[in-house]
Amino acid sequence: MSPEIAVVVASRDRPLRLRWLLEALSEQTLERDRFEVVVAHDSRGPETDALLTHHPLASDGTLRHVRRAPGSSPPGANRNAAWRAARAPIVAFTDDDCRPPCDWLANALHAAQRHPGAIVQGATQPDPDEHRLLYAPVHHKQAIEPPTAWAQTCNIVYPRAILERLHGFDEQRQVGEDAALAAAARTQSVDYVAEPEVLTYHAVVPVPLPRYLRSLKRWEDLPLLVKDHPGMRRHFPLGVFWKWTHAWLPLALIGALCARRTYGLSLLLALPWAKTSLPWYGPGKRNLVFRVRQAPRRAAIDLTEMAVLARGSLRHRSPLL
Repeated sequence: MSPEIAVVVASRDRPLRLRWLLEALSEQTLERDRFEVVVAHDSRGPETDALLTHHPLASDGTLRHVRRAPGSSPPGANRNAAWRAARAPIVAFTDDDCRPPCDWLANALHAAQRHPGAIVQGATQPDPDEHRLLYAPVHHKQAIEPPTAWAQTCNIVYPRAILERLHGFDEQRQVGEDAALAAAARTQSVDYVAEPEVLTYHAVVPVPLPRYLRSLKRWEDLPLLVKDHPGMRRHFPLGVFWKWTHAWLPLALIGALCARRTYGLSLLLALPWAKTSLPWYGPGKRNLVFRVRQAPRRAAIDLTEMAVLARGSLRHRSPLL
């Protein structure tokens, strides 16, 4: 019996997170003979290959994997290798740091069947088992209420025919390859629908600030998205900023620089940035102090992001800050 839906995963050097994903997939309510799992990875260490070879899903034939040269593949290249190795006519993409609930795959298949030929975006929430990590000063997470223009591949379902027609993901982009593929599909009148009940959970990963700042370099390719798909600009604040925090930051910096001469009144200019950038920890004086203490970190992140985007804007000749 041929599988009805394929779970496709791109991975690199996250064997523990990948194991948790595979364990969650092994607990799906959808019958095992109705789905397949294909993982493509370019991990440098041997742990990922060993996991994919010996996991029980591999033993019963549900799981297969594609091994690529270590460190050689942007996410789009790994995803392309995986979905091309799959057999099912419906492809559900997820990330190696997601942990879906047991009904995720059944819901994804039913949603795809209700909307034949459409791209289906599900909802993504921070993993409830890692909720306390949201209090880490700097962390990585995903929280997505569909539909979004970005078509994040942590939880999205494509008909294989659409992937074949559009030749899959752009393998040269470091970021934005998922949004670019969905934008190209929409220009060909492919339906793009939201199905919030197709829910998965994404990891919450605390990251030291210096490492987080270094990781932002990959966003240099984001201006290429609006160069190739100008219609995407309407989804960016004022058409030229990546985030509202970037739009408000210059005012906040002016307010801080002029604070002494204006007896602090110019700090009011920083309120819009503070409201959109600083995390909310709840009411109370202690939480307010904790929130304000995050301002230097958040400003460093926003400034680094804007500097990276400025370089990318010059490189791709497409302004985006």
